Amino acid sequence: MILDMKVPSPGESISEVEIASWLVSTGDYVQKDQAIAEIDSDKATLELPAEASGRIEILVEPGTTVAVGQVVCRIDTAAAAPEAGTKTVASSPAAAPIQAPTAAPASQTYASGTTSPAAKKILAEKGIASSQVAGSGKDGRITKDDAVNAKVSMGTAPESGRGETRTRMSALRRKLATRLVSVKNETAMLTTFNEVDMKAIMDLRKLHKDAFAAKHGVGLGFMSFFTLATVRALKLYPSVASMIDGDDMVTLDTTDISVAVSGPKGLMVPVLRNADQLSFAQVEQGIKDLATKVRDGKISLDEMTGGCFTITNGGVFGSMLSTPIINPPQSAILGMHNIVERPMVVQGEIVVRPIMYVALSYDHRIIDGRESVGTLVAIKEALENPVELLMGGDAKAGLGL
Repeated sequence: MILDMKVPSPGESISEVEIASWLVSTGDYVQKDQAIAEIDSDKATLELPAEASGRIEILVEPGTTVAVGQVVCRIDTAAAAPEAGTKTVASSPAAAPIQAPTAAPASQTYASGTTSPAAKKILAEKGIASSQVAGSGKDGRITKDDAVNAKVSMGTAPESGRGETRTRMSALRRKLATRLVSVKNETAMLTTFNEVDMKAIMDLRKLHKDAFAAKHGVGLGFMSFFTLATVRALKLYPSVASMIDGDDMVTLDTTDISVAVSGPKGLMVPVLRNADQLSFAQVEQGIKDLATKVRDGKISLDEMTGGCFTITNGGVFGSMLSTPIINPPQSAILGMHNIVERPMVVQGEIVVRPIMYVALSYDHRIIDGRESVGTLVAIKEALENPVELLMGGDAKAGLGL
C-alpha cells in the first residue's frame, strides 16, 4: 500500500510552509513517528514525523515552498523492513553528466591579452583579471580604454578571489524581516535608557548560588531578577503591557513575559507564562526549558504566542548599548546589556561598581514618557534593592532556601 504524506497545518492562519531539509533519502526505510523532515513556517521550525513504517519516496526538493495539505512524499508500507544490522540503501544517484569536449581556443598572437602599464593598474584596482578583457589594441593588446570600460563578469570570480555566496533565507527569517520593517514603519518607537548598579545582585548570587543550585537544580542567573523586576514594574504601569487593536487599547490580565532566545534557525521569542506567580527558581527553570526547546528545534507555536512584554539580552554577545526593536503586537521591550566596571559617585565618594546599561523601547502611540521612564526606573529600583523589593526583606526565603 502506498501512503501519501501531506503537509499538516502547523497553526491557524498558516497556508504554506517551506521544506527546510529532509532527514532521510529516497529509498530509506523509515519507522512510524520517525522525524523525516524539517519544515519552516513563518513562526517556527517543526519536524515532520512519518505516518507509517515503510520505504520512502521524496517528491519535493528541500527549499521548496508548498501548500498545507500538499503531498510531499510517499511511503510504501508493504516494503519489508531491513534485517537487523544492515543499512538501508537509498536510491542510487544519477550518473554524472558527460561533459562535452572543450572547443579548441582561437588562434592568438604573442600580444593577445598583454596589458599596458596604465591598463594593468586600472584592472588591478577593479579586481578584474586580464583574461576577462578583450583587447582592442594592436594584435589584441589591452589598452587603457579597454581597462576603463571593463566590468566584472558576474559568472567569474575576480583575480583577488572575491566572490559571493547566495543562500535563501528561511521562511522564519523572511517573516522576521517583514515584521521588523513593519514595526519601524508602523509604530512611533522611542527608546529610553538608564543604568543599573548590579552590585547587590552580584553579591546575592555570590553568597547563595551554590545553595540555590543544590536546592533547586538550576543556576541563579540574572534573568530571574530582571523578569521579576519587570513584573513588578508592569503592575505599577499596566499600559506598558498593553497593545493596540484598531482604535482600542487592549490590556491583558496576565503577565506572560516573552524572552528572546537565539537559536540555530534565528531569533525566537518563547513566552514564560504567568511570571507574576513564579518564584526565582521557577523563572530560571522555565527560561532554561524554553531556551533548550528553541536550540533543539522543539519549541511549539503555542509557546511563542500571547506574551505582553519582551526581555532581550544583548549582553551575552558583548553589547554595551542598543535600541531593541518592539516585538509586535506588543508595545514595549526591555534590552539588557553587558556588565562593565565603571567609576560611580556613591555618597560623595568615587567607587568602582559593576554597571549595566538598560534600554526600554516603546510605542509612543500608546505609552507616554511618564509610563515608559517610570517603568524603567521601577525596574532599576528593584534590581538595585532586590532583597526589599523582590524578596520581601528576606533573601533566603525569597530564594526558597
